[in-house]
Amino acid sequence: MFYRRKILLALIQIFGSQIEKIRLQKLLFLMNQFPKRDKPEFYFVPYKYGCFSFQANADLKTLTKYGQVSELTDEKCKSFWQLNDMTLYIAQLKEKDKQALRTLKLLYSEKSTDELIKLTYTRYPYYAINSVIADKHLSDEELLNISNARPLSDKRTLFTIGYEGISLEEYLNVLIKHNVNILCDVRRNALSMKYGFSKSQLEKACNGTGITYMHFPELGIDSEQRKELNSQSDYDLLFAKYCKENIPSTVKSQKLILELIRKYKRVAITCFESNIKQCHRTHLAEAITKLEGWQYELMHL
Repeated sequence: MFYRRKILLALIQIFGSQIEKIRLQKLLFLMNQFPKRDKPEFYFVPYKYGCFSFQANADLKTLTKYGQVSELTDEKCKSFWQLNDMTLYIAQLKEKDKQALRTLKLLYSEKSTDELIKLTYTRYPYYAINSVIADKHLSDEELLNISNARPLSDKRTLFTIGYEGISLEEYLNVLIKHNVNILCDVRRNALSMKYGFSKSQLEKACNGTGITYMHFPELGIDSEQRKELNSQSDYDLLFAKYCKENIPSTVKSQKLILELIRKYKRVAITCFESNIKQCHRTHLAEAITKLEGWQYELMHL
């Protein structure tokens, strides 16, 4: 079992073996803020109800398939995670994580879900910028703090970004902090073995964080052409072919992206590779900058 899933199970267990879903997300987020911890097991984004980890939610969904956890809904339509496995998971954790969970319980076990929402919103306003319930929990002054936490950049810019080596949440936070409004996926096949980056997953995650997702498969490269890429010279040959064949035949789609920049200001094109020298999005972006009417900024994230 992945270590991070043991943390989830131990958290539910230490809080009474049943916990409201939104409460679990807030507690897990607060645990992340404790000092002297290694790289966190989970990252968070500002979502519809505040700080949210897609990975934690996906892990819990997986644990339900194994029967270790159940999803419950009460008469007030509140959703819960119910632990079915009686294994003492906290005993299987690293000492620093055991202590973090004990501290978490000591500090927050008496606080209601609403109190935890208010606490995380006021202490970490960035994570509340997309909340649909903030006005139910915060004063006008506190809501202003959240408004001030929103990224304000609105200069028309074309960004490029790869998701290699980072989590879905880290990736989305880069887009959010650069105030990206439209994400253009330029993979030929929008499928990924990496959690969160297949088309349906990425589109859902973007929509929940205020970003519109669009797929432009015609701007990608066939996977068959990417099999023998062992050196930079292999990439350079591939991209020379892309610039000779794909770029001239996809001008209509390039112009559409340019129009999106005019209309929505902050647009990003995305693919897998983190190294811009090994991704076709670099050449695609450069082609767009050569279109008639280009007068904007290009930035590789």
